[in-house]
Amino acid sequence: MSWIKEGELSLWERFCANIIKAGPMPKHIAFIMDGNRRYAKKCQVERQEGHSQGFNKLAETLRWCLNLGILEVTVYAFSIENFKRSKSEVDGLMDLARQKFSRLMEEQEKLQKHGVCIRVLGDLHLLPLDLQELIAQAVQATKNYNNRDGSHHIGQAGLELLTS
Repeated sequence: MSWIKEGELSLWERFCANIIKAGPMPKHIAFIMDGNRRYAKKCQVERQEGHSQGFNKLAETLRWCLNLGILEVTVYAFSIENFKRSKSEVDGLMDLARQKFSRLMEEQEKLQKHGVCIRVLGDLHLLPLDLQELIAQAVQATKNYNNRDGSHHIGQAGLELLTS
């Protein structure tokens, strides 16, 4: 799924967006990616599928933010504690991140059109080198876009986030 999903909102989404736009709109909103494993267990699907569906929901949410005119979105996606999970789950999450950042690089026109600047914060040295390079490419490619900021916190501890 695309990071920036373009296209018409459904009638219901337009209705809700108009109601929300009638009130004060935040300039910055943050999301914590949590609950994908619980979702997978509840739906009786593999954990990796839960994580993949979680990303799809994030992409949909980012589209809503774009349509609502929210200028900055922060996503807390992978904490240091997540490295304590099984090797297969961590490897699966790294593969998913590779897929999504590769896709992001394919969507440069959309990012430029909407002025989306990607920033990734955290201890990236904890990530595999190839993923570090993909992230660096995404950050570099969007550094001059300044209409909207998309920050992703990866490889940070919760306490570290609160004190940094």
